[in-house]
Amino acid sequence: MTSSVRPHLIATTREIDPSNAAEPADLLPFTDPDQPLAWLRRGDGIVGVGGAVERVTFPGATDAADAWRCLTDGAVVDDPVGLPGTGLVAFGAFAFDVPSAWPSTLIVPRAVVGRHGSRAWVTRVRRSDEPDAADEPASLPEPLPYGPYWPATVGPGVQGPEGYQESVRAGLEAIAAGRVSKVVLARDLVGSVPAGADLRRLARALDTEYPDTWMYAVDGLIGASPETLVTVDSGTVTARVLAGTAARGADPDEDAAAEAALAASRKDTEEHVFAVRSVVDVLRPHTTGLTAPAMFTLQLPNVWHLATDIAGDLSDTASALDLVAALHPTAAVAGTPTDAARALIRELEPFDRGRYAGPVGWVDAAGNGEWAIALRGAQFGTPGEVVPAPGTPIPVVAHAGAGIVAASDPEAEMLETRVKFRPIVDALA
Repeated sequence: MTSSVRPHLIATTREIDPSNAAEPADLLPFTDPDQPLAWLRRGDGIVGVGGAVERVTFPGATDAADAWRCLTDGAVVDDPVGLPGTGLVAFGAFAFDVPSAWPSTLIVPRAVVGRHGSRAWVTRVRRSDEPDAADEPASLPEPLPYGPYWPATVGPGVQGPEGYQESVRAGLEAIAAGRVSKVVLARDLVGSVPAGADLRRLARALDTEYPDTWMYAVDGLIGASPETLVTVDSGTVTARVLAGTAARGADPDEDAAAEAALAASRKDTEEHVFAVRSVVDVLRPHTTGLTAPAMFTLQLPNVWHLATDIAGDLSDTASALDLVAALHPTAAVAGTPTDAARALIRELEPFDRGRYAGPVGWVDAAGNGEWAIALRGAQFGTPGEVVPAPGTPIPVVAHAGAGIVAASDPEAEMLETRVKFRPIVDALA
């Protein structure tokens, strides 16, 4: 007779002795070359190893918290380390919009290797109906050397530069008609990478060139996002909002002028206010002591951004995934009002965004987690086949967008998307 009881998950975390020569200096070699799982920033973070012990898919971000609770119900977690990313964790990448062909996904890897400052650890995860490998928890998985260098071929997608400017003009007409105050419109680049390409090379390039971003790799979605959606850590809630962008100058004087012009731009500050307000309005009912200090200019290798860091204390039982569902999509990636902006995006963008501008990150069994907005990245594979058959080139699509408000200029917005494509295009070259 077969039991109908669903096996639960058992996660065991053990710290790696800092004096151990095998302590990971670079985490990416531990993850899968074909489907890397990674969340890294300035050398800290986690990578998934050994495939998935559990994988769940669902239509959109609103279903994520329930899906995760079903997975963690009855889970046994042995975690004496107690750092962000230890214990039972899942990596996630969610579709921007429910009608997308790309599903939202949570992946629990069989092992996780992580580092936080001077400390490192290994987590092993198994199902309760699988045998316990008693000697495994403290052992480090075998790292895999990087495969050979590979270049990608990318070019204009469904929405070329001229078509994008037409969409921006249509967005401006909708703003003038009072349908929305702001709408974020994107365009795409498409191409392919060689069969069998080691995608960890792309992740390493982004992690190296853009250290102040959150480098993510989940289910074929790889990028380096400068914008957090939300972080929950032991009752503390934080978020970084970006809206308003200017290209870096060619020399120090030109760069300083670009920064000053961005900070003084009425169009960009208006766009930024919409984005900050949308996050604060959602987080306020779940927090106490919520603060949103004055915006500042954030310097990245390719652009200046207007940025605001928001922080507060969690006042209810909301998990990171509950807040992700409440926040997504923010005005920074959809517009204002949200529902009207999302409807307008469906009208004006001639493609499926997939997971572009959707939530990407990780969550643990206690509801803590770090989630970014999937920007400055690309999706590899297709919805039904992230890793194509051997010998088959891997399709890739990248997106970049700009916030359209009443003062927007179509050509300037198109040029802004070109600057935003630079991180992923350079890393693919």
